[in-house]
Amino acid sequence: MGFFDGYNVATSGMTAQRTRINTVSANIANAQTTHSADGGPYKKQNVVFEEILLNKQKDATSSERGVKNSNNSNSFSPVGVGVKEIVDAKGQPIMRYEPAHPDANNDGYVAYPNINPVIEMTDLIEAMRSYEANLSAFQTQKTMDTKTIDILKG
Repeated sequence: MGFFDGYNVATSGMTAQRTRINTVSANIANAQTTHSADGGPYKKQNVVFEEILLNKQKDATSSERGVKNSNNSNSFSPVGVGVKEIVDAKGQPIMRYEPAHPDANNDGYVAYPNINPVIEMTDLIEAMRSYEANLSAFQTQKTMDTKTIDILKG
């Protein structure tokens, strides 16, 4: 494990959660948007995370040069989490009868995004708590490193 691995894992988590916070905020802001650039109602977006693993290729390269290594060259080292993609939700729009609305269809129904603000606020709170947990892990790593340096100096 490298000196900066703890920092890298925590910062990758904060970056991923910041993307999630921004996406959920956009969902909340567009919960009543009936006309988007695509022509229909706004489509709720979800963030898909993926774990980022670093294949220990350095170890495999060392083995090829004749340097013995006790680690398996196929093993993986955790690097953190990343955003794989942001996808549109598959839910159908909610149809409301509002014949006077400018986006009403021929039957007088308007398509609204299938976004529940309560669920979105819950997701937002969860993402904020996850961000704070990663920030706390980063600060703990910093404190440990500072104490270690103090011990080594003393």
